[in-house]
Amino acid sequence: RHPGQTGGRPNLAVRIGGLRLANPVLTASGTFGYGREFAPYLDLERLGGLVTKGISWEPRAGNPPPRVVETPCGMLNAIGLENVGLHRFVQAKLPYLRQLNTRVVVNILGDDIGDYQRLASALAQEEGIDALEVNISCPNVKAGGVAFGTDAKAAAAVTAAVKAAAGSLPVIVKLSPNVTDITVIAKAVAEAGADGLSLINTLLGMVIDVDQRRPVLGNVMGGLSGPAIRPLAVRMVWQVAQAVKIPVIGIGGISSARDALEFLLAGATAVQVGTANFVDPAAAVRVVDGIAAYLLQHGLDDVQQIIGAAARTGAAAEG
Repeated sequence: RHPGQTGGRPNLAVRIGGLRLANPVLTASGTFGYGREFAPYLDLERLGGLVTKGISWEPRAGNPPPRVVETPCGMLNAIGLENVGLHRFVQAKLPYLRQLNTRVVVNILGDDIGDYQRLASALAQEEGIDALEVNISCPNVKAGGVAFGTDAKAAAAVTAAVKAAAGSLPVIVKLSPNVTDITVIAKAVAEAGADGLSLINTLLGMVIDVDQRRPVLGNVMGGLSGPAIRPLAVRMVWQVAQAVKIPVIGIGGISSARDALEFLLAGATAVQVGTANFVDPAAAVRVVDGIAAYLLQHGLDDVQQIIGAAARTGAAAEG
């Protein structure tokens, strides 16, 4: 039996830099509130970790409604990064999260590099936070509103700034798919010192009400998530996992263990469950159990045996 295996169950533990997860399944930022909201529906301690709603220095009210619309195989959201702000998060949300025996990853966002640096520095002083996830899909107000995540130099600069301010906290950078070549951004961020990458964030889309003859969302455009984007996300994870040496966390349309396994086989070390949480609040725990069942079914005793296995098979076939 594998040293990490207990009671005949496969070993599901993985590492993202200095962050050890009991299993490779986390919940995605913006889909799981601050964690406590989901406590009535699942055992939060069965998760590898949870990622908080994005936190900014000051509270944000978000965009005007309507802010969510269902689409075929997914949804569009234009929430606008509504959140309670750093001070209230630390005072009102973090005390509960500290009690949990699971990893807590705080997603951070800002309008300029100074925002990110101040957030990282402040959160590094707090107990009960295991890692930071940096949302670089935000518009850089000092560069005319261009998203940090669509410019390799800006992405690298914000990564280096957060890493310098985060102390011992691992820094995971969340990549935007709204770029021509995601590996260019991934390499820049890895070289700037990121401990891991999470991808993908939502794809920009819109829906028009043909009866009203106007966009449905108050913000006109929103982020597309859900099963519709999974093949795109798997492709980008495959490309990025082969382009960088740091761990990758796969996100995009995961609602079952089989979905998650695609990402792991493509080279992701871990995954995040997002939109599925709105359909089934316990979706992430079902994914954990399903990965364990898959390993048992195939006579495998460690999740490491499948991470990147499809990429290795593909390379062998090409060779």
